[in-house]
Amino acid sequence: MQRAADKPLDVSEIHPRPNLHLLRRTAELQDKQFLLRGTSSHRRASLALFLSGFATFSLLYCVQPLMPIFATDFAVSPAASSLSLSLSTGFLAVAIFCAAAVSESFGRRSLMFVSLLGASLCTIACALVPSWHALLVVRALEGLLLGGVPAVAMAYLSEEIDPRGLGASMGLYIAGNAFGGMAGRVVTGMLAEFSSWRIALGSLGVLGLAAAIGFVLLLPASRNFTPCKVFDARFHLRAWVGHISNPAMPLLFAIGFLAMGSFVTVYNYIGFRLVQPPYSLNQTELGLIFTVYLFGIAASWIAGLLGDRIGHFIVLPAGIAIAAAGVAVTLSSALPLIVLGIVLLTSGFFIAHSVASALVGRLALVTKGHASALYLLSYYIGSSVAGSVGGYSWGADRWNGVVAFTLSLLAIGMIAALAAAMLATAEAIVN
Repeated sequence: MQRAADKPLDVSEIHPRPNLHLLRRTAELQDKQFLLRGTSSHRRASLALFLSGFATFSLLYCVQPLMPIFATDFAVSPAASSLSLSLSTGFLAVAIFCAAAVSESFGRRSLMFVSLLGASLCTIACALVPSWHALLVVRALEGLLLGGVPAVAMAYLSEEIDPRGLGASMGLYIAGNAFGGMAGRVVTGMLAEFSSWRIALGSLGVLGLAAAIGFVLLLPASRNFTPCKVFDARFHLRAWVGHISNPAMPLLFAIGFLAMGSFVTVYNYIGFRLVQPPYSLNQTELGLIFTVYLFGIAASWIAGLLGDRIGHFIVLPAGIAIAAAGVAVTLSSALPLIVLGIVLLTSGFFIAHSVASALVGRLALVTKGHASALYLLSYYIGSSVAGSVGGYSWGADRWNGVVAFTLSLLAIGMIAALAAAMLATAEAIVN
């Protein structure tokens, strides 16, 4: 039954009432020129998108290990210090919604390059601002600019990569995201320890500029994308409504919200736990904790391959279960077990995110940029809302409160994953 859901899709599996336009679009897939694995163009695209993911997530999450420093230097609470990340992810979520529509006219590569360039400059500006509120304003602007990358990158992959290997390619792209997230946290943590948080952020900004230049030089031009000459609001509205009307899609969007919300909550507040006795970790040691992202890199890639081979709806709940087990393990007071729990959480999260992203691209036969935007809108709202709300759980019952909050999110995510599998299986059987 589960495998039936992952058979090659036809239009009836995606839209309950297919129309002639969608049938024509299905036929057009046969004529597209996809990037095939093993070709130089595929390698260039893979490296370029790896760089875009690296830059995006290193710039976005570089403030996370600095939150305890912000709380001290600017005399704000842990929950308030999380705004340095939550504002960025919140504005990024809104920007993603607009970026999908803009990229239909502006072009994929150009929009991603401008976004990466602007965000890198904002990170450099954060190193120079004089006050907490000024830093928050710049971080909010940075989130708006970064919105031009994730949804458009997912759309580029879905349009240009051979569908038979989309899961693996999406997993590789998300592995780049994971590497960027790790590098941003580790580098800023270490530089802040030996110099200052301002030098750390400035250095990350310069690194982001280099990645943006490498990206635009490497990425092949789109072959299967035709820009719209006129902005048509009704077209975009119909596209978004069409994806929401697919019964499985809202559940995948919910999984993005819940999985990302739980993941960011743990990473936001684990630092506050580990800088206190009996652990008393310094910024370098705390930054090194984030090297567990290496497990996320491997998990993303493996999850993509497994999803293509044994079924995405089998791998998805397994990832959520692994993440939940990791959160539970962090209840231990032993530092090695806490690190093990973070490893499991990171691996499980990236498995779930990689597979859910591939499913969104696979189920969206048309207007893939709009589908990606809806998924990432939910994903980053989860980061913004849950990442800050989790601060109140920390304030109420310290780490036990954080664990209870995140396990609740993951439990709901598991229900959504199982429900999505049942819906997709039922659609496959009916059709």
